Amino acid sequence: MLGGYSRSESARLIAEALVALGGRPCLDRSQRVREGLRLGIAPRSPARASEAPSSPSPEVVWVDESLIVVDKPAGLVVHPGAGQPAGTLADALVATFPDLAGVGQRDRPGIVHRLDKNTSGLMVVARTEHSYASLVGQMSERAVLRRYKCLVQGRVEADAGIVDAPVGRARRDPTRMTVSAHGRPARTRYSVICRFASPTVATLVEATLETGRTHQVRVHMSAIGHPVVGDRRYGGPDLALGRPFLHAWRLGLRHPVSDEWMEWCSEIPQPLASLLGALQPEGADGSGG
Repeated sequence: MLGGYSRSESARLIAEALVALGGRPCLDRSQRVREGLRLGIAPRSPARASEAPSSPSPEVVWVDESLIVVDKPAGLVVHPGAGQPAGTLADALVATFPDLAGVGQRDRPGIVHRLDKNTSGLMVVARTEHSYASLVGQMSERAVLRRYKCLVQGRVEADAGIVDAPVGRARRDPTRMTVSAHGRPARTRYSVICRFASPTVATLVEATLETGRTHQVRVHMSAIGHPVVGDRRYGGPDLALGRPFLHAWRLGLRHPVSDEWMEWCSEIPQPLASLLGALQPEGADGSGG
């Protein structure tokens, strides 16, 4: 215990760099306190005490002592970074579950994988160090099921396929990813759910990640000539959507403690569902198919 604080609250204070030893910030929970060192705890400002973003807010769809599964809305950044120091999913979760502080990486408490800011859908967050190690291991072994629904431009001819192409950062723009011989191995399986003929030609596909590279689905679908609708960064038509039509709809993994296989599903949110409702499937009006 630290100054009367519980272990979880002490870990959170350290994670927020509010603890000092000998006049220097203490960033290591295991650091030993030597005799004569002055221990200081800075008061938390009102802004720090409530860092949960005002909007949009994540929905918790599962929680137990080991993990949390959330349905992340589009527009919410997963963890603090350049240009987004607060108001993230990680901040919202720590505000609700203080025991997350100190789990995993300091600035990414409990985070074992990410979704892009404007991608919605399911994410799992580790609540203990044991769970963190287990989930990171499952991710590394490609044992976590991650499936997306995405609407892409044009008619995807094959009913199913695999995009096996390395993904790396573009040399001229390091914030943009691209298929590159110098990139990391990346594989995406896809299958057609529905083809649309009007008012624009598009295909709804299910994409399954076999690896987890940054912007992987977006880059791979663009590379085969079918960029994600709404993803102007990788050549997709906007269609007044304002975000990529990309939703992490299915998540499956083995529970870190029970080893039981568990799965969760998430419905496609608005305005994605509204856009689908405005499209005419092939064959519905005698065209295509």
